[in-house]
Amino acid sequence: MALISAEDLTELGDDLSDDGDAAGSEPMVDEEQERLYTHWLALGRTHHVTVPREMTGPIMEMTRRNQETDQQHIPFTTISQHEKLGEVMYEERVYPPGKWACVRIGEELYEQSISMGFMKLMRFICKENSAGCFLGMTVPVVNEIVMREDGSGFVRDVVTAYYLPAGFQANPPQPADTDITIIHRDTMRVISQVFFGTTTEESISWQINLLWEILGNSEDIHRDTYMVAVYENPGVASRRNEIWFIRRNS
Repeated sequence: MALISAEDLTELGDDLSDDGDAAGSEPMVDEEQERLYTHWLALGRTHHVTVPREMTGPIMEMTRRNQETDQQHIPFTTISQHEKLGEVMYEERVYPPGKWACVRIGEELYEQSISMGFMKLMRFICKENSAGCFLGMTVPVVNEIVMREDGSGFVRDVVTAYYLPAGFQANPPQPADTDITIIHRDTMRVISQVFFGTTTEESISWQINLLWEILGNSEDIHRDTYMVAVYENPGVASRRNEIWFIRRNS
């Protein structure tokens, strides 16, 4: 997902707003920008990417906006939950059809691809679109991975997708970045399992194998394509993620 979560942005924004004097003067904008940018640089290094200077504006925009509005969750319906010893092992959900902004990145490492993809999407969200407005954040951000034909790992290209908020579903703004495309996804029926921690090719492969062990063989689930749904900041060691298996003809 992002190099920083909405919660982190809000906390940083709250801290920065306290830098003004008792009379309520505005904090020094340059210092605020530098502090946020430095924080993003540090998080970027954990994913082996450099955050370019032109991200300063979107970082500031999202920080301020996240203090004013809540994130929207992608709508879904829970079909069933499967438990063992009182613990939910996985659940089956249906996600309705809708419009997504997607970007395909093929870096050497999975974490590089998702970080660079999200930075592009963040600029789209933060006014670099035909509507010229802040679109609002939805969660989770979903990364689509494809397995190599021999099953030895992931195809390098990863699609990072942002679900457009409800107010923009009927008439999606067009991105200024030509690497971003607006697509319509049909109804998706997924099997979802929560996991916590970092998302790398190694950790995701482990989760895929783990869920297959639980499910056993199933002909109506795709084996070549999976999705990783990310809800929180990748810099947080215990952050929440989900692996999604996709049912055929959902």
